[in-house]
Amino acid sequence: MPDPSDQADQSREPSATPTQGPARLFSHRGFAIFLTARTLSSFSSQVQAVAVGWQIYMLTHSASALGWVGLAQFTPMFCLTLVAGHVADHFDRRFITATCQALEACGALLMAIGSFGGWLTPGMIYAMVALFGTARAFEMPSQQTFLPALVPPALFARAAALSSSLFQVASIMGPSVGGLLYGVGAGICYSVCTVGFGLAALATLGMRLEFPARVRRPMTLETVLGGLHFIRANPEMMGAISLDLFAVLLGGATAMLPLYADAILHAGPTGLGVLRMAPALGALLVAVIFARWPLKRRAGRAMFAAVAVFGVATIVFGLSRSLVVSVLALAVLGGADVISVVVRGALVQLRTPDEMRGRVSAVNMLFIGSSNQLGEFESGMLASLIGPVEAVVLGGIGTIAVTLLWMRLFPGLRRLDRLDDIRPAG
Repeated sequence: MPDPSDQADQSREPSATPTQGPARLFSHRGFAIFLTARTLSSFSSQVQAVAVGWQIYMLTHSASALGWVGLAQFTPMFCLTLVAGHVADHFDRRFITATCQALEACGALLMAIGSFGGWLTPGMIYAMVALFGTARAFEMPSQQTFLPALVPPALFARAAALSSSLFQVASIMGPSVGGLLYGVGAGICYSVCTVGFGLAALATLGMRLEFPARVRRPMTLETVLGGLHFIRANPEMMGAISLDLFAVLLGGATAMLPLYADAILHAGPTGLGVLRMAPALGALLVAVIFARWPLKRRAGRAMFAAVAVFGVATIVFGLSRSLVVSVLALAVLGGADVISVVVRGALVQLRTPDEMRGRVSAVNMLFIGSSNQLGEFESGMLASLIGPVEAVVLGGIGTIAVTLLWMRLFPGLRRLDRLDDIRPAG
């Protein structure tokens, strides 16, 4: 754990030049290894998402089938995430994360073998996606606790932005590489995922983390639900997490990308890779800007404005018939999402005491999983009923409406100012 006196010194240095920040970040032991492991895992997930989405669509040619992929991944996360948070707060978080990444590697290997052999069916794909969702349910609450153990609060916003930058690099490279490799064969995509997840597990095991000593408690309903109770007692945190839930749940345009690439934009699997790459490209640009010039003032207002832009960009994408316009809209969407990620991440990680971080991170990941995977299911089902364009546009309108409503419901979040002033509650 960083020396408290070092944290105090850094909190008194808001005028430090931007170039000092990255150097000071990498002086903290394990930060580079954390970035390596997270980037490898993210890259592999993106390659796999492209392969699964295109493969299931080619096998079924159904919008609802794309929605079932999201539900297959969300269901185990919904059932297990709160338990996973308790596990993260009472056992070795590094070992939990590495074990889950190794399990993901095994799943990807099985999908590669099935694709090469030609016996992988939609039902098998759903089953493997559910296995992946199970692993992610335990991996993410543990992994989300690493950053506060590696850098002091004064550098957290910059560290989060840099971590997000590399995540977006992986999100750019993953879809583009996945789209290109899928032209050779789905088995090649899954083989690359196997290697990526395996290397991420090894990197995670090589990381040194120092957490305060935690008292182990038996698993009870009270301890499992402790993260929910903590978030409910902190309105700003509750507002930030729930805003992301409903905004992305309603504005889940990414679930329709295989359909848009094939039937609306006529761009094929390569076009799908470009479309999946676009949000990450926009997010990378914003994250790089934040890594150099962190968000210092009016963080709450910036978050609400970003979510509203997210909704507008979703509407533009839904109405577009041009690949260029669609890519630009998705890039704006991804850039806006980064602002929300940075503010929400600071609230969740810095306001939560370490002994609660696993459970609070689990609730956060449950909300994120609900917005992403359940959003994919909602988009797929709605598109099958009213059409893909109508579903995406309606989702964007819903996102804007939720943003306006949340500004009234959570005035404290709207007034949130400096992220580096956030301290653990209680």
